[in-house]
Amino acid sequence: MRYNNVKIGASAVVFGTRRGKVAMIRVAMIRSVIRTAALLILAVVAAVPSSSQSNPDLQTFFRQDIGLSDDQIAALRNGKAVAKALPSRTPAEVFLFGAIYIHATPESYLQFARDFDRRRERPVYWALGVFSNPPQLSDLKNFSFDNDEIQALKKCTPGDCQMQMPASSIKEFHRAINWSAADVNEQVNRLLQKTALERLLAYQREGNQALGVYNDKHDPTVVPEQFAYMLTYAKALPAHLPDFYTYLLSYPSGKPVNVEDTFYWEKVKFGLKPTLRVVQMVTMRGDSADPVAYAIAEKQLYSSHYFETALDLSFCVRGKDHSKQPGFYLITAMGSEQAGLTGAKGSVIRKSAVGRSISHLQNALTTVKNTLEGNQ
Repeated sequence: MRYNNVKIGASAVVFGTRRGKVAMIRVAMIRSVIRTAALLILAVVAAVPSSSQSNPDLQTFFRQDIGLSDDQIAALRNGKAVAKALPSRTPAEVFLFGAIYIHATPESYLQFARDFDRRRERPVYWALGVFSNPPQLSDLKNFSFDNDEIQALKKCTPGDCQMQMPASSIKEFHRAINWSAADVNEQVNRLLQKTALERLLAYQREGNQALGVYNDKHDPTVVPEQFAYMLTYAKALPAHLPDFYTYLLSYPSGKPVNVEDTFYWEKVKFGLKPTLRVVQMVTMRGDSADPVAYAIAEKQLYSSHYFETALDLSFCVRGKDHSKQPGFYLITAMGSEQAGLTGAKGSVIRKSAVGRSISHLQNALTTVKNTLEGNQ
């Protein structure tokens, strides 16, 4: 899920391929994502208000694990949005937590989150397309690099490229494109769209092993391994939705019956560059008796800039603080590994970017609340 600039990814031109260590990576990812699930679900449970007295264990969780202040906990109970950055283990790692109580049905949020026409209308979106089932090449119309990116791509070498891509992709562009032709832009984007489709189909067959390696910088980024590392950010707490989280990493195997997959691509404005992303949206519908009515994950499969890995999680948790009005807690957790946040310059960029992201997330949660409550 993204609001504003926040995120409430054969010839592998786009994704690349990597088969080594797949079994080990998958096991590590499944174990770690269950721990991550535990952190988020306990945050969700902790957010549900008690009518007569507070639960000291939940209060301890908010204070010690999430790090909310007494004022933030009180604001959350009073229907205000709370957002903060969680501690990161490396400069490239960013984790955001957000929560708000909404007087509306969880179903209204599901409709809101899956309204791609609404997203297209936002200024930050330059283009967005939803893939057919199965995906078709025609789904990728307007999935394209701009002229400046294409000129930069012409100069790309492994370890020195302005676009995130594997070394094999860089070589394929140099081999397949006639860079002196008048239609060079069309050639590049036809190849880009063709291979994006091929790699998405490969992901749908093979799962995370198809996410591959970025060789745009001196130090390669092995996306499945980095994704696994990102998901180890959690404390060992009891998990409530293990099937949902396991499926995020064992995909396409083990799909729960109450889960739906949607794939889409977007061209969005991040920083100074337009960024192409391919995303898998995984939606779980809880049973009527489950505290979690819906869980939505948006898993980045590819990004042309900035985000090396990213996963956004949203939970609609049934709550009731008014006897005659439905309500739920919207809990969000957003994790990413981002390029350009290391070193002296990167630390300055990081501080500014994280600060803006917290503000955007808090505003976005408030906007969601106002929109859904206004439609009641």
